[in-house]
Amino acid sequence: MLMRLRKGASVLTEYLGAGAKGRSRAVADVDALSHFLDTRASLVAQTTLYGYLRTRAGTRFPLLFEDDAFVVSINHAKWQMWLACLSDIAVYAGALLGDRSRAGHAAAGALVQRLVEGILERTGTPADSGPLFAAGAGAVRERLRRCDWPALADDEAVFTASPEALVLHAPIVRELMVLDEEIVRNSVRFRWQEVRRDLRARLDAEAVLGHSN
Repeated sequence: MLMRLRKGASVLTEYLGAGAKGRSRAVADVDALSHFLDTRASLVAQTTLYGYLRTRAGTRFPLLFEDDAFVVSINHAKWQMWLACLSDIAVYAGALLGDRSRAGHAAAGALVQRLVEGILERTGTPADSGPLFAAGAGAVRERLRRCDWPALADDEAVFTASPEALVLHAPIVRELMVLDEEIVRNSVRFRWQEVRRDLRARLDAEAVLGHSN
């Protein structure tokens, strides 16, 4: 958990004044794209999950982490959110690569699948990820395998897994989630807006695919 929090904190600095130079660097090779996918998935997963819990708990938010059973639930939710966010940003990146490169959508999709497989292999099965992690990772792989890359548009339509994951897995009483669901889904979609703008501005699709062999 601490490793992911530190990674998320480092990504957050890229959006603050000290990280302005970092935001301008091109995503121009496979390592840079893999880093982008992994860290942005972590960023959105953490900010949306913890942000929602903080809003719901108010001043009691720090006390949640003194309840061992609740911390277990938070960790399970965190990893489900990360998988869903990785799924969404990978699909978006694959569509953008295909649109912008002469190599085409099939090559872009194959590259994104390979990068995501590498991320999942490096991550392994975290000790605090819960019994649903393997199924969630399988769902990411299956979604990418089945993707109709040419049919995807450069908009928020592909960001479906992460709003659903927060609704399903946030450790919140179901009655409250029913009341919050629309706001929760919209909050996740909103978090992706800056990430999409960032990737659009920084992605050099020809360079990435040119270095993918």
